Amino acid sequence: MTDATDLLYTEEHEWVKVDGDTVTIGITDYAAEKLGDVVYVDLPAAGTAIAAGKVVGEIESTKSVGELYSPIDGEVVEANQAVVDAPELVNSDPFGEGWLIKATTASLPKLLSHDEYRALVGE
Repeated sequence: MTDATDLLYTEEHEWVKVDGDTVTIGITDYAAEKLGDVVYVDLPAAGTAIAAGKVVGEIESTKSVGELYSPIDGEVVEANQAVVDAPELVNSDPFGEGWLIKATTASLPKLLSHDEYRALVGE
């Protein structure tokens, strides 16, 4: 499991892990809990251009359908096929095996720290 305090966050409940010019993106435990049991995940293919604030995928649960927003401008280098095959990973390990996409980016927009995100969600 990734240390959640080392990640950056969006107000739309995505997390970002920076590793050089590549970032890993997922949804937070808070978002996973609010969604309920995730049953379907639609992710962009490798090579897809993504833009900060734009919809890049969909997460469907037993309660609702949620959109996945890109926190960055960049290009998808990998979609997590394990999550497509076993969507429940988003619930059971949102900061680890439940990551959604990896992308390259030239720069990061202003994102929230762990403490800022926890304040946003009232924790």
